[in-house]
Amino acid sequence: MALSGASNYKTETVEAEVEIKSNSGKLFKLISNQHHDVPKASSDNVHDVAVHEGDWETSGSVKLWKYTLDGNVETLKEKVEIDEANKLVSLTALEGSHVLEKYKSCKIIFQVTPKSEGGLVKITLEYQRLNENDPPPHKYLRFLVNVIQDIDAHLLEE
Repeated sequence: MALSGASNYKTETVEAEVEIKSNSGKLFKLISNQHHDVPKASSDNVHDVAVHEGDWETSGSVKLWKYTLDGNVETLKEKVEIDEANKLVSLTALEGSHVLEKYKSCKIIFQVTPKSEGGLVKITLEYQRLNENDPPPHKYLRFLVNVIQDIDAHLLEE
């Protein structure tokens, strides 16, 4: 007997690590609850971030992002979860102009690990493909790596 609502979608991941030179605490603060500063810090990749529900600082808040990827303007509505103790931020895609056309689900996870100078940001994309022939979301991972590098450079200039 088949269960109704059962899914054949398999959760997969792609990951990258970014060494940062800036203060890891400041970078974590910016990516966890100062999203409004990301457009200033990114090199024209992220155009706007707006609160859709909740506020800038609370887990469970929903934000709407507008960004350019491969020359195309895209939007993403996401729900943020913040784990201060583990320096972890996750953004779960709720709606998106492009990302959810190829993926049933997409979750972005940033984990910041402090070092004596700077730190390390591990970026994980958890996703489920709608079509097994669609490629993994490497272009989104590269985009996120670039955004973290831009934020790092911005914080070093402060």
